[in-house]
Formats: sequence, C-alpha cells, structure tokens
Amino acid sequence: MSPADLMSEGVNLMLFGMGFVFVFLTLLVIVTSIMSKIIQATKPEEPEPAIARVPVATIGDPASDPVLLAVIHEAVQQHRARRQ
Repeated sequence: MSPADLMSEGVNLMLFGMGFVFVFLTLLVIVTSIMSKIIQATKPEEPEPAIARVPVATIGDPASDPVLLAVIHEAVQQHRARRQ
C-alpha cells in the first residue's frame, strides 16, 4: 500500500467514526428530550408545600428579653475571666 492509500483509508475511518459519534449523540439528545416530555406529561401535579411562617411580631426584640440579656452577660464575663 502506498502512503496515499493509507492516508485515504485513515481519512475515511476518521470521517466514519466522527459521523457515527455525531449520529449517536444526536439520537441521545432526541431520545432524552422525548423521555423528559413524557415524564413531564405523566407526572401528577403536586401541591406546593406549605411554608410555616413565623410572624415578625412573635419573634420579639432580643434586647428586651431579660433572661437572654443575663445569659449573654454571663457568657461575656466567663470569656473575659478565661482570657486573663
């Protein structure tokens, strides 16, 4: 075989391989899209989950809670005592 024949066969093999991969990937995209549409069409509608919302008025102001202020004060005192 001459080098020209080898190059010709190499190019033919390359084009055949690239064409096969292109066709395969195109079919894969088409089949995946069809499957997605089928699943979306047959999927039952789910109600939106109810989100528990805490009204802002019930949260309260942390600065006006005496227990919380006492806990914070004690934590700061212990931290300062440990650093000395």
